[in-house]
Amino acid sequence: MNPRRASIVAAGAALSLALSFVSTRVVGPDFVSGLERSAVQVRDEAGGQAVTLAFRDRYGWLTRHPILSGGQGLDDATRTRVAAAVSDVPGIGGISWAGQDTAVAKLRCQDDVEGILATRSIRFTEASAQIDPGSVRLLDEVAQALRPCVGSIIAVTGHTDAGGIPEANVALSRARAEAVRWALIGRGIPADGLRATGVGAKQPIEGLDPHDPANRRIEFSVIASAPVKPTPIDTPGPG
Repeated sequence: MNPRRASIVAAGAALSLALSFVSTRVVGPDFVSGLERSAVQVRDEAGGQAVTLAFRDRYGWLTRHPILSGGQGLDDATRTRVAAAVSDVPGIGGISWAGQDTAVAKLRCQDDVEGILATRSIRFTEASAQIDPGSVRLLDEVAQALRPCVGSIIAVTGHTDAGGIPEANVALSRARAEAVRWALIGRGIPADGLRATGVGAKQPIEGLDPHDPANRRIEFSVIASAPVKPTPIDTPGPG
């Protein structure tokens, strides 16, 4: 990559990330705090004062899918009532109970996406995060394949080859992942379930030279499954 162009790309990506960070810091915490206040109120009204509500996921991200824990001394009916009350708070996307099996799972939708991308790649214009028009149909296919996993956390990771300046590569890979994230949002995939990150050239494809252009890629990982409504399965009894 041309050093001057790389510097421009890095600066642009940094500005975009800074604006995103400011937006999250100013708007996100206030929104989630409001949800938490409402959730605590309905939890107490439902008799679930012993239940703890966590509005950060295991990765530290603010979330509108709170994790409930505690309340082991409550009966099944009360736990179900608490879960339903919290889930019905406007703005909350669903709940889960701590202790459920939330291990990383490779779901079928990830297999489908990997199959789609096995012989094709999401392409960008040279040294930029602008998605090539020729990849529009491919993104349509990816979005369609990811729909069965809506409610999960989907990681979108950008990679580059080893050419150019490492810092610029990381910024460019992150900007490209963000571009794909927004493209998926525009195709109906919920924004709060998508996480974009870029690792530059740190994770080349096994067996390839780090400078091989094939390392320039976007990867998807379905890293957790979140229930969208409380059911008897979602609200296990004490124990």
